[in-house]
Amino acid sequence: MDSLHITEITRFSPELTVAVNRLLPQLSPGRSLTDGELKAVIDSDASILLFAYCGDHIAGMLTLGRYPSPTGLKLWIEDVVVDEAFRGRGIGRRLVEQAISLAEAAGNATLMLTSNPTRVAANGLYRAIGFEQKVTNVYRMKLPR
Repeated sequence: MDSLHITEITRFSPELTVAVNRLLPQLSPGRSLTDGELKAVIDSDASILLFAYCGDHIAGMLTLGRYPSPTGLKLWIEDVVVDEAFRGRGIGRRLVEQAISLAEAAGNATLMLTSNPTRVAANGLYRAIGFEQKVTNVYRMKLPR
C-alpha cells in the first residue's frame, strides 16, 4: 500500500471539490457540494476537514464539527467516507483516530457521532475504537420546510 497520511485541509482549491464530490455520493447518494459550500466548510472555525491520502490519491475524508454548549464543549464526527477502491486498509480507523486526537486536544469535551445501523463495518469500527452506543432518539428536520 502507498504511504497513508492524514491532512487537515486549511486551504480551498477546486481540485478538492472534485475529490469531495467523488467521495460524498458513496456516503450520501445524490449529494454534492459547490466550490462555495466546500470553501465555507474549510474556512469555518466550527469544522475541521480531514483528508486521507494514500500516496497522491485522496482515499477518504472526515469532518470534525465543534461547538460550545451550556453542558460543555461538543465535538461531532461527521461525513466519514473511504473510497470504495481503498476500503479494508484501515483508512477509516486512521481518520477517526486523528479526529479523536484533535478532540482530546480541545480539552474537556464530549465526542459524538452517528452511524446508520446498515453500515456494519463502520459501527464495528466505532465500537472497537471505544465509542459506546448512546440510547437516545435522533430527530431531524430538513429546512426550509
